[in-house]
Amino acid sequence: MRIELDCGRWRPATDADLVAIVAIAGKIHLAYPENTATIAERLRLYPAGCALFEREGTPLAYTLTHPWHYADPPALNATLGALPDSPTTYYIHDVALLPEARGTGAAAAIVQAIVDHAETTGSRNLSLVAVNNSVPFWTRFGFKVTDEPGLRAKLLTYDADARFMVRSLPAERQDRPR
Repeated sequence: MRIELDCGRWRPATDADLVAIVAIAGKIHLAYPENTATIAERLRLYPAGCALFEREGTPLAYTLTHPWHYADPPALNATLGALPDSPTTYYIHDVALLPEARGTGAAAAIVQAIVDHAETTGSRNLSLVAVNNSVPFWTRFGFKVTDEPGLRAKLLTYDADARFMVRSLPAERQDRPR
């Protein structure tokens, strides 16, 4: 995910970016803390789904994504152990931008890159848990709040406003080899 914008660039995240990602997460997700081991595992398990946004060498945003099981988002601050052999969704764990990166087009660029990547993996859909009043943001990109009764208790571990959201992908793109 290398994306050049006038305001900075998205590039693949590496283990060397862990400190910056943890620092951004600590500023953005005060109510949803995750420890360093949880974030490090996402980087290790699926580096193709992790990216960092920089402007003039300063990290301002990150994303962590990976293949997963539909309607079974990982619990907050939970390690995965391994990725599934037969994933049924492409899961967006996090897209987090510091205030300095907002309004630059960086969020739209990375969401489109994530959708494109999910399509190339043969995913039928993308899913996420929307927090921090982000439902309107995700709706702009074709995600819909989806009521999965089995998820209600898990969503409450985030907070009462957390919502499971899904975006279907075109069937013609799902026939691509993984």
